[in-house]
Amino acid sequence: MALPVYASPLERAWHYIYLVICALVFLFLIAPILIVIPLSFNVEPYFTFTPKMLALDPEGYSLRWYDTLLTLGHPAPETPRDGTWWAAAWERATWVQAAKNSFWVGLWATILATVLGTVAALGLSRPEMPYRRLIMALLISPMIVPIIIIAVGMSFFFAKACVAPDSAMGAIFGLFLSEKGCLANSHLGVIVAHAVLGIPFVIITVTATLTGFDQSLIRAAQSLGANPRTTFFKVIMPLILPGVVSGALFAFVTSFDEVVAVLFIAGPDQQTIPRQMFNGIREAISPAILAVATILVVISVLLLTSVELLRRRSDRLRGVTGR
Repeated sequence: MALPVYASPLERAWHYIYLVICALVFLFLIAPILIVIPLSFNVEPYFTFTPKMLALDPEGYSLRWYDTLLTLGHPAPETPRDGTWWAAAWERATWVQAAKNSFWVGLWATILATVLGTVAALGLSRPEMPYRRLIMALLISPMIVPIIIIAVGMSFFFAKACVAPDSAMGAIFGLFLSEKGCLANSHLGVIVAHAVLGIPFVIITVTATLTGFDQSLIRAAQSLGANPRTTFFKVIMPLILPGVVSGALFAFVTSFDEVVAVLFIAGPDQQTIPRQMFNGIREAISPAILAVATILVVISVLLLTSVELLRRRSDRLRGVTGR
């Protein structure tokens, strides 16, 4: 915000000092990202800037670590890169498998979290809802309770949550459960755990959108003969859609970046990108981790940009003057 023309010299001085402080704080927060991105192009297997990199010598930069993401675990990495090579990379490459697991787990966890979180937010937004504050506190507790506690609790619970493979539930969910029919060490267990962590974000964003919702629109729709389902999909949903999508994006980012819950719940077949990065740091440090980190930063920036655009659209729909 610009200074008014009548601002005193002291106010002007404080204004510029405030801007400098904000810039320094922003630089402090973003400095790790600014360091990781150029290091991912290092031609040497080091986590430091080489003399050639500091001198901006093109020979000091390379895409070898991005190429490693395709060749690690590939049965024939040195063969010509034809259709067979790319098919083998899609099926066997370690990082590609981790990316596929992260995407599918994140997708289903986001769908589950968005549906449950939106329903919960709609219920909590009604003034006649009993114990609203207590229920809200319980639903958003995964954001407050340390993730290690949640992961340990889920690990013990999922180890006991089993169904017989020859039962009806086993026939329906058998493909998503472990060999013993349990949630532990299964894709379904990881999806449920990530959905639990993403629901609070959906509840908060949808609840914030419903704060400026005009309840008279619902009564108007009902007076015109619309049933509850039509009222929801024709009146309520279009107006709260920006908040729903924003919550879904936050839930997806939370699932895509989560590692602690995966360490406790997932098995060898549920390797995600964060878990693969953790294994790479623990077992064999490779700058390929920096390449993955750079890709994740780009994805996060794109998702956060989408969230901001949706927030502004939501403000316009609610009649809030944009900034």
